[in-house]
Amino acid sequence: MRNAFARVMTELAQERSDVCLLSGDIGNRMFDRYKDVAPTRFLNCGIAEANMMSMAAGMALSGLRPVVYTITPFTTTRCLEQIRTGVAYHEAPVVIVGTGSGLSYAELGATHHSLEDLAILRSIPNLQICAPTDSLELEAQLREAIADGKPTYIRIGKKGEPDLLAEHAALGIGKANLLKKGRKFLLLGIGPILSEALEASTMLEQQDIRVAIASMGSIKPLDHCFLQKCVAEGYSHWISLEEHHQTGGLGSALLEWLSEQRINTIELKRMGISDHFVHRLGNQEFVRKSEGLNANAIAHLVESL
Repeated sequence: MRNAFARVMTELAQERSDVCLLSGDIGNRMFDRYKDVAPTRFLNCGIAEANMMSMAAGMALSGLRPVVYTITPFTTTRCLEQIRTGVAYHEAPVVIVGTGSGLSYAELGATHHSLEDLAILRSIPNLQICAPTDSLELEAQLREAIADGKPTYIRIGKKGEPDLLAEHAALGIGKANLLKKGRKFLLLGIGPILSEALEASTMLEQQDIRVAIASMGSIKPLDHCFLQKCVAEGYSHWISLEEHHQTGGLGSALLEWLSEQRINTIELKRMGISDHFVHRLGNQEFVRKSEGLNANAIAHLVESL
C-alpha cells in the first residue's frame, strides 16, 4: 500500500502544482521519484509531528494541498490537538495519512500499534475517516480528498497487501463495495484485514455457509445507501471486522447507524481488539491469531451464529 501511495503522490505532484508532501522522517528513499518531480514540495519534518501538522494546516490555509505522512500513532494521537484545532476547526484541506496502521508493526509493541485512531478521530467534526482495503481504494480516496479539499484521514497498511477490489468498482470516500455475495451472513470490514474474511468465507463454503463480504472503505461518512440495500436484501446477521479496538471504530459506527434507523431485525457482532493493550508480541499474523482476528476466528464466529 505504501508503494502505491508514493506512486499516486508522484502523479498528483505532476498533475497539480499545489500538492505538497510532509514526511515525519520516514519513507525517504520511497519518495525519490516524487522528489525528482517536485523537489521543493517535499519536506522532511523529522520526528516533530505536532509541528509538521501545524505546518500543514498553515500551508493548506495559504492555498496549498498538503499531505502529511508518517507511522499511524505518530500522525494521529501524538498530534491530536493540532489535528483538532489547526486542521479540522479551520476546515483546512489537509490529508493525513497514517502508514502501518492497526497491527502492521505488531512486533514493536503498543507504542507502534494503532488501535484507537479511528475512535478518537471519528469524534472530531469536519474530518473524513477512511480505511482503504487495498491500493485501488487508496488511490481513489486520496485523489478525491485532494480534489474536494476536505480534511481527511486515511489509514493504510504497510506493504505487500493484495488488491481485493475489482478495477471497475465504484471507489471513493463513503462508497462501500461488495467483494463477495452471500446468504444471511454479511461481513462488513475496513482495511487489509478483509483478506482474512475472504479466506474465512472460502472455508465456510465447504459447509454450504455463504458469507457476503463488503469493504466499507470509510467510516465517516458511512455509505448509507449501501447499508439500506443490505437490509433490504435480507442479510440478518452482520459482522464488523477491523484491526482496531472494538470500541469507537466501524463496529460502533454501525451500531449507531442501526439505532438511528430504528432497525431491530439485524444482529451485529463486532470483531476487533477487546479493551486491552496487546502484550503478546510477534508478527502481524501471530497477533491476529492470538487476538482472534484471523480467518479461523472469523469462521468460528459465523458458525456460532
